[in-house]
Amino acid sequence: MSSPPIRHPAPAFDVFNVYFERIYDPTMHVVFALDGEVDAGAMRAATMRLVASDPYLRSRFAEVDGQPVWEEIPEERWDGAFVLVPAGGDEPLHAPPPPLDVRSGPQVQVNLYRREEGDTVAVTCHHGFCDATGALTLARDLFAAYRRIVDEPGFRPAPRAPYERSTERVLALYSEEERQQALAQEEPFVDRWRFPVERTGRGTPRVASRTLSPERLGHIKAFGRGHGATVNDVLIAAFFLAFQKIRNDPSDRGAPRSLLTSADLRRRYTGLYEDSPLTNLSIAYEVTLSAGEGARLEEVIGRVTAITARKKAGSLGLAPILFYEEIIAGGMPAVRTFFDGMIERYETSGQKNPVFSNLGVFDPGDYLPIPGKDVAALDIREIRYLPCACWPYGFLMIASTFRDRLTLATAYEEGPYSTAVVERYLEYVDGYLP
Repeated sequence: MSSPPIRHPAPAFDVFNVYFERIYDPTMHVVFALDGEVDAGAMRAATMRLVASDPYLRSRFAEVDGQPVWEEIPEERWDGAFVLVPAGGDEPLHAPPPPLDVRSGPQVQVNLYRREEGDTVAVTCHHGFCDATGALTLARDLFAAYRRIVDEPGFRPAPRAPYERSTERVLALYSEEERQQALAQEEPFVDRWRFPVERTGRGTPRVASRTLSPERLGHIKAFGRGHGATVNDVLIAAFFLAFQKIRNDPSDRGAPRSLLTSADLRRRYTGLYEDSPLTNLSIAYEVTLSAGEGARLEEVIGRVTAITARKKAGSLGLAPILFYEEIIAGGMPAVRTFFDGMIERYETSGQKNPVFSNLGVFDPGDYLPIPGKDVAALDIREIRYLPCACWPYGFLMIASTFRDRLTLATAYEEGPYSTAVVERYLEYVDGYLP
């Protein structure tokens, strides 16, 4: 008789990010464009040994006796973790790689694309397993293992014991009084608008992006300094103004309209989760603004800066943690009821506030050196992050910076959304930036 599978508790942030599959595809991809060929055998070995080393990577999400868990799967079911994609077919920077099934596992898929100008490596994971920072950490671990295996074919990453995935460490920093105060001060999210759609339903996943030169990034930074704002503040302001412009709806002018933006709790609570590399530790908060017709960046940047400064000065992240924990305390039926209500509101109102997330600077030093097939070191031509693909009524734009080039990107489903409208939206964001 075989022994029962090993299971580890799945915390609230994991559960909710799994269930967000009801409003978008939670699959995420970190894509590396290289200037030559990697050793495919070593990359496959690095992938499989990385899976073997981490109890959550070698697991699937499951609900057992009403409890959400990460359930370890047998080694014979790890094969899908590495895929060698032959020449031809869709490029991963235009059509995302296939989605990852969080309920089958393992929780990573590495797609190696052979291309004439050099290999492209896409590291794919699911938001139910980790957030954007976790995905970048996973990619860093993959290239570190690959590098060691090229030098030492028998190398295996050190095994990880089950690590802290919950937000209990954050909650432990606050008293009960502080928790209740945070909840009382938190304003409920109100969906006030949405991105223009052609129809509801599903379509074909697509990626749209726009990359700005180092000179443009310099102008954005200078504008921010002149207004006491961060680059992130400037991007939020441009995101908001472009959203109002693409809608071209007179009811938006001068009326409060909201967007969601994100914060990484690792940065907020430095050092608190250094031993928990692949986790969900990002939260969202709302920014509500109003602007008249023809408003310029200078007119809204001060309000954006005031909001983000106020949020950062408070107990940022505490209220969302308590909100999720309160729901999941009612068990999985309460989670499903929450999402049923969310979907019903979206379908009834047709409103879903957009989301903006700035992933920061991608440092090539986190991944280099990368030995090539002939052992010569490869360079990274580009690092791109492909976010979760949205369908109505969701819309998400991300920003990232690589070698002083700022990239704006969105993933969406064509059909429900018009590619021409999405591209025009990115053009508007570009136009509002200094």
